[in-house]
Amino acid sequence: MTDLLYTEEEEALRAAVRDLLTDHCDAPGVIARTESGTPHDPQLWKSLSVGMGLAGLLVPEAQGGQGATHREVAVVLEELGRAVAPVPYLTSAVVATEALLACDGEEAARLLTALASGRTVGALAVSLATAPGAPFKAVRHEGGALHGELTGIAEAVAADVLLVPAEDGALYAVDADAVTVTAQVSLDLTRPVAKVTFDGAPARLVTSDAPTAVRRALRAGAGLLASEQLGLADWTLTETVRYLKERKQFNRPVGGFQALKHRLAQLWLEVVNTRAAARNAADALAHGSEDADVSIAVAQAYAAPVAVHAAEEALQLHAGIGMTWEHPVHLYLKRAKADSIAYGTAGAHREALAGLVDLQAP
Repeated sequence: MTDLLYTEEEEALRAAVRDLLTDHCDAPGVIARTESGTPHDPQLWKSLSVGMGLAGLLVPEAQGGQGATHREVAVVLEELGRAVAPVPYLTSAVVATEALLACDGEEAARLLTALASGRTVGALAVSLATAPGAPFKAVRHEGGALHGELTGIAEAVAADVLLVPAEDGALYAVDADAVTVTAQVSLDLTRPVAKVTFDGAPARLVTSDAPTAVRRALRAGAGLLASEQLGLADWTLTETVRYLKERKQFNRPVGGFQALKHRLAQLWLEVVNTRAAARNAADALAHGSEDADVSIAVAQAYAAPVAVHAAEEALQLHAGIGMTWEHPVHLYLKRAKADSIAYGTAGAHREALAGLVDLQAP
């Protein structure tokens, strides 16, 4: 029987990551970054990836990684979600890394080692809204170079190397300085998306089977995104409860009003259920379970709306202060809304789940 409880090692990892984020990723700092031209925090990324070795958790030790599993990565993403950390962890250490793990050959091995070190940031050049198994846009490959344009690429502005699907069915690696990256308007200011233009960009073949690599990457991204959404929902609930205990109205704590207690109790149940679904998806990925696709679809279908609901409740229950730019709750709501369409909407995952368990609509 699968044990979804956190192990001692996972709790120790959580404590270490939370301590680092507490010291180096405070809300005023994150908000200040969103107002600057560089939303990413390179120093925080260096501390996480190089200092703690977290960028290589999914990479085998033989290739310079930690040889850990998706369960450990899920714990890291929970903490990053709690802090709305402006680092390209999900896109580089999970999605781009998983795409490379599906490939053989020297180029894939070299890039895996580079990504595991954290000194190189990777990004899969597929729109953030693409669900696992869904069609995706590709560019034209001609004479060893790529031509075309791709939009909605998450963290492209932070990437050193892009993994790009081409119309010939292959996946190519392109150095970021060989393409034009144009920032697009993004609701989530801490995970920007961009348009990437390829105008004869030199390309190195990674694999001739791009669909398999892309599906594996998006599948892991969707499954582990639920853990980020869990961390986000858990922070918003905890912070809202804390605030309602302190805020007074009619000379009594606002949290003592029964109507608010009911809303918080409902939210607590949703967060607890999200934890179970997210842990199950991470465990299924870690063990290569035959039910992994079902677990991932369930986790995403459930976690996405819960994260949005938790952030909306936090905004409302913080009243006037929650509406201010200085309070961080807007960062959480924007991340939750952006996450709700990342790697497939809840509706897309419910539709996929119906097919997986043979419960098609009449």
